[in-house]
Amino acid sequence: MRLYIAEKPSVGRELAKCLTGPIARHDGYLVTKDGVVTWLFGHILRQAEPEEYDPKYKRWRADDLPIIPEHWKLFVAKDCEKQFAIVKSLIEKADEIVHGGDPDREGQLLVDEVLDYLGNKKPVRRILLNALDEKSIKKANASLRDNRDFFNLKQSALARARADWLIGMNLSRAYTLAARRAGHERLVLPIGRVKTPTLSLVVRREREIENFKPVTYYLIRGTFQHANGSFEAQWKPQDTMAGLDSENRLVDKKIADEKLAFFEAMPHDAVISSYQKVKKQEPQPLPFSLSTLQVLAGKRFGYAPQLVLDTAQELYEKKLTTYPRSDCEYLPTNQLGDASTILAHLSKAGDAQIAVWVKAANPKQKSRAWNDKKISAHHAIIPTTVQADVTKMTQEERNLYHLIARGYLAQFYPVHTYDQTKVEVSYKEETFTASGRTERDLGWKVMYQSQKKKQESDEEDEKEDKEDNAKTLPAMKKKDDVAWQRGRMLEKMTKPPTRFTASTLLAGMKEIHKYVKNPEAKKQLKDVYGIGTEATRATIIDDLIRRKFMKAEGKKKYLVPTPAAYLLVDALPDELTYPDSTAIWEDKLHSMSEGGESLADFLQGQIAFTRKLCAKAGDVHMEVKGENVCPRCHQGVLTKRKGKNGVFWGCSNYPKCRMTCNDKEGKPDLEDAKARLARRSRRAAPAAVSATAMAWQSRQADAPAASQSYRSYSSYSSHSASEPYDDIAALNALFSPDDYAARMEADEKSYAAQQKDASWQSWADKPKYSASPMEHMEKDAASSSFLCPRCREGHLRSIHGKNGVFWGCSNYPRCTATFDDDHGKPLLK
Repeated sequence: MRLYIAEKPSVGRELAKCLTGPIARHDGYLVTKDGVVTWLFGHILRQAEPEEYDPKYKRWRADDLPIIPEHWKLFVAKDCEKQFAIVKSLIEKADEIVHGGDPDREGQLLVDEVLDYLGNKKPVRRILLNALDEKSIKKANASLRDNRDFFNLKQSALARARADWLIGMNLSRAYTLAARRAGHERLVLPIGRVKTPTLSLVVRREREIENFKPVTYYLIRGTFQHANGSFEAQWKPQDTMAGLDSENRLVDKKIADEKLAFFEAMPHDAVISSYQKVKKQEPQPLPFSLSTLQVLAGKRFGYAPQLVLDTAQELYEKKLTTYPRSDCEYLPTNQLGDASTILAHLSKAGDAQIAVWVKAANPKQKSRAWNDKKISAHHAIIPTTVQADVTKMTQEERNLYHLIARGYLAQFYPVHTYDQTKVEVSYKEETFTASGRTERDLGWKVMYQSQKKKQESDEEDEKEDKEDNAKTLPAMKKKDDVAWQRGRMLEKMTKPPTRFTASTLLAGMKEIHKYVKNPEAKKQLKDVYGIGTEATRATIIDDLIRRKFMKAEGKKKYLVPTPAAYLLVDALPDELTYPDSTAIWEDKLHSMSEGGESLADFLQGQIAFTRKLCAKAGDVHMEVKGENVCPRCHQGVLTKRKGKNGVFWGCSNYPKCRMTCNDKEGKPDLEDAKARLARRSRRAAPAAVSATAMAWQSRQADAPAASQSYRSYSSYSSHSASEPYDDIAALNALFSPDDYAARMEADEKSYAAQQKDASWQSWADKPKYSASPMEHMEKDAASSSFLCPRCREGHLRSIHGKNGVFWGCSNYPRCTATFDDDHGKPLLK
């Protein structure tokens, strides 16, 4: 039995229709004489969550990062369990399997991962469905390929999925925890390999606009008389003259006035110092990939990228256009034979403008788009051989079908040819330049000139330049005499960059080399395929809007970052906010799909990158949000906690800062805390001191020196508050709780254990220790548990630190007393 596994039900149904009937319908599959057709629902296997590798990862802790799976796990998605069981049973019965995933990276993986998950050893072949019309499906079924030919494509998709997991799971946790330490309790910062640099493009563009300072500059244009007619040329300032800015623009009005007066003065003799006339050709524009279709539809109709993808998918499933998630803009030569049929159907599709253009199309014309070397698993988006009726389409479908049809028709029109003329005039030892073009044959441009779009106000300069280039110049030659007739000055003003829209941001993701920071990398990545994939770019933009990191404003839906976006981008290092690394990885993923990179090497690089960025997250400083900023570290806020002795306030930057203070009428007693901090700094006390301990220590400050002879801070007295301590790290490893509540629970258990072994039977009978705990030292030293001489509540435990054995209080971190080891006992004197 041959088993076809399609990516989704709609594809499975169309595939079954093209096999030998009759078709018998069953739950989750179809049976034909040529084989059984079943389907998936996209990725029916999901990657394991961190807590599914180890339950401890359910709680977000910086100490657990990065999380690196030793063996990657997949689980069946909850809502796909029934279909998975059907597919599994059919695979067990099959003799041969035909992989029917979409012809791209993800389509390859989602079927392969099911086969690998089930340990399939049966032969697998690959069908490449670039269109769902009957002719295309039968043609693809007649030319099946060995699925092993696409092993590298699967590896590339697997590398992408695992890299996204490593960065998303680890760095989202790392920087969210950093935000919460700064008081942003409810904020979750989603970090993504592609998502974060995309958001950063919007943030940086907004800041460019905010910081933009307009500059007024001046242009001088002169009209010159030639024997064959007059023409206008623009003055080109010498870069050494005064009054120019860094862009060689004349910004000094006085100098501009003087120059214009100088040109107006006699004599007016000038000469043509250079004259070039070159015949040029402009080839037909390539047909559409998904990105180019999304960008043009966004500019032309204001459509969001996701709407374009959804509409293109509808046209594909109606068999009217080819596979939409294509990143290719070329066509295979074997489809050239369908040109006559497609053109005939376009003429009857109900689009009057298309019908007119079809009449002038030559199906024997072969443009640069027909190139087998540029084809991978899929090709450009074009109409199929199925007859379309635009009158039965939605408005969005009609508009997109029109664009796709026009892009296809352009391949059967001649190239656009014109004469490009460039002239230089030498006048009073200054240079004026002019350019113009003369159309020879409009060719394919006849279809594009009939529907010119009005230029936006922020494109006026570009429009003017185009008009200059389109000017017709009189016939002339080098060394011809000309004469100055008149001049005029144009006052211009520099304009800020335009905000991104969803369409232009998608174009930026596609042409990511323009935004790469490293100039060397910029050159190398010019031909990179962008960041993200054709199918995911629109989803990423929509997700950033849905999560309220940016919003679309105004009639043109310009994207504006929210405060959360600024917070995120400002907190992250350049490695995440600039697209350099991501663009390089995308280039490597593309190389991997062609066999040029190994999965193991790629993931090792991702793991090293993740480790580096998780380490940086521990030191990140974010804008502190909250009413009660910590007076000690100034990087967290004091949050109300409930401990064994009642309510107190602790720093959200715990455990980096262990500042606590007493509660005073529902608010932290900051004045008392600041006073204690001042006293502590004078005594060079350690950084981690609880409110209770500091109060006790202040009472001891006036006591005789003999009563303070023990050195509870002996290990730390020579350190500054910001330096790391090996002993503190060891204490953290043993005693550091996940949060204050967990710490209190541990303390209660410790006290219960003490009570069990004590002679007193209730907490009321607990002896009251004197203010001088030294009198109990010898008695406690002889016992198996040493009472802490500092807090008089915890007991000392032997701890193995980096520098050897020392003793620490079980009441840590509320009590940070430590003592050196003396032959298995704490050195208390």
